[in-house]
Amino acid sequence: MSRKVLIVDDELHILESVSYVVRSIGMDPLTAEDGEEAVRLAQTQRPDLIILDVMLPKLSGLQVCESIRAHPDTRQIPILMLSARGQESDEVQGMQAGADEYMTKPFSPRRLRARIEELVLKNESSR
Repeated sequence: MSRKVLIVDDELHILESVSYVVRSIGMDPLTAEDGEEAVRLAQTQRPDLIILDVMLPKLSGLQVCESIRAHPDTRQIPILMLSARGQESDEVQGMQAGADEYMTKPFSPRRLRARIEELVLKNESSR
């Protein structure tokens, strides 16, 4: 069974570049362009990882993160926040909302790939 990664961003070029990284390691990308769609897909698709922007339409990435952590069926899904907001306070907010990891844009595809693999494998071994 193929692993699924939900990528949530309202910028098409980010969705495309992160999807490329996800496919390069043999995983299937799912995409959402707003926070409400992200929560719905997390609940219906149960991805192995969520890569989540902070600034999104409808619900912010922080609200999405809190919603996913509050739901018993999605609570264990690892969340990697990927945001242009790079202040330490932004990272602290992301972690407080329930993110497992926080990376800033622009991102290194090599570093993103390593973090994806690490978070998915770590989550599988803790099940």
